Amino acid sequence: MNYILAIDQGTTSTRAIIFDENRRVVKVAQKELHNSFPKPTYVEQDANEIWLSTLSVIQELFYDGKINPFDVKGIGISNQRETTIMWDAKTGQPVYNAIVWQSRQSSAIVDRYKAKGYEELIKKKTGLILDPYFSCTKIVWLYENIEGLKEKDVLFGTVDTWLLWKLTGGKVHATDVTNASRTGLMNIHTMEWDDELLAIFDIPRKILPEIKETADDYGEVLEYYFFSNPCKIYSLVGDQQAALFGQACFKKGESKNTYGTGGFLLVNTGNEVVESKHGLLSTVAWKIDGQTTYALEGSIFVSGSLIQWLRDGLRIIEKAEDSEKIALSVEDNGGVVIVPAFVGMGAPYWNENAKGLIYGLTRGSDYRHIVRAALEAMAYQVKDLLLAIEEDIDCEIKTLKVDGGASVNKFLLQFQSDILQIPVLRNNMKESTALGAATLAGLKANVYQKEDLLAEDVLMFNPQLEKAISDHLYKQWLTALNKCLN
Repeated sequence: MNYILAIDQGTTSTRAIIFDENRRVVKVAQKELHNSFPKPTYVEQDANEIWLSTLSVIQELFYDGKINPFDVKGIGISNQRETTIMWDAKTGQPVYNAIVWQSRQSSAIVDRYKAKGYEELIKKKTGLILDPYFSCTKIVWLYENIEGLKEKDVLFGTVDTWLLWKLTGGKVHATDVTNASRTGLMNIHTMEWDDELLAIFDIPRKILPEIKETADDYGEVLEYYFFSNPCKIYSLVGDQQAALFGQACFKKGESKNTYGTGGFLLVNTGNEVVESKHGLLSTVAWKIDGQTTYALEGSIFVSGSLIQWLRDGLRIIEKAEDSEKIALSVEDNGGVVIVPAFVGMGAPYWNENAKGLIYGLTRGSDYRHIVRAALEAMAYQVKDLLLAIEEDIDCEIKTLKVDGGASVNKFLLQFQSDILQIPVLRNNMKESTALGAATLAGLKANVYQKEDLLAEDVLMFNPQLEKAISDHLYKQWLTALNKCLN
């Protein structure tokens, strides 16, 4: 049997998954990660913990001897994007914590560059807006806050690059186009680091990784790390692009939404860059065999992490999976609406000063209405994005594919279908992100063939709510949202 190993490095956990020749999951290992919040709006992780968790889950897959490491024909890595790591090129030690994509600690730097009038130039070259979300201002923050960093021999990478550098023993310093497109430093038209942007942010080119295709030869894992097997790494890909590929959204107009820590709605726009009029991001979906596919993306800062907040912050649920049963225990939300602007609002609003609120509370409200409202908020944010995307591409989206941890919640998916008034499709292969990374690697390793990629086993949710009721509920959301934004 030939296997492909996918490493799915996310914000809350690192996972390693073995896929067989039929792209079926054989074995999974997972290790949770810690997030730290040293100051309000700061979100950081220990880069060494990310690395060690990766080694740990790889080890766990093979410890019982049931799978031979030499049967693994390639490795694919998907990763949390924008998260920024800088490390000493000689020692391999990080110079600071990994600054997580959610972190807003470079807000003042962003304001500085906005005042200089760089927003339009950056959007035209990168497809991105000028926001603390992206890696470029995180790098500037590190240079401005770590004494003597300019004089040190350091390297930069998003999480894919960090893991690649470590797995290859420092031999390969590279990234792929999907991750590079999220830094704010790559020109998405040329697929190269942009000299003008590097000059604007005063970032030296020598610290940046080589940009390669999404499915490419990324060198070999050190035998020491992989049971004496010098296995090839054949793909690097940002987690959301990996999910788009894993969901087989290969045609222009096909879309998927991921309910992860954040929420991410992507639509395939084919071989052209579509510039959004609604604050959405133009990004690279993947590049394979010299052909680039683009996407439009809407990013929701708080999605699944809203349910974590109910559990860990408010402590009104014991387990995330309890939210479905609790939401169904009441007939409706009782007029309660939650706007989860814990770190501002992402697309299509991009309001970093917005603060979260719970709107519509009455004496009759209880914890069940709040739980239901939290799940509904996840769906409302997706509708905001879908409406914006439809206007940008001048095309009606007729179905939505979904994945991510919260996609197991049937209440959420039924409400999503009701509020969008279109079918919502959940692939019963729930590992869409890891599947995308594995498939890209498997294509490069000749374990998979392109004609095998379209088979789908899906659970479909069709609208059950009358459109008038759906529209009324959405108006409730917009009312609460406007109070949050204004």
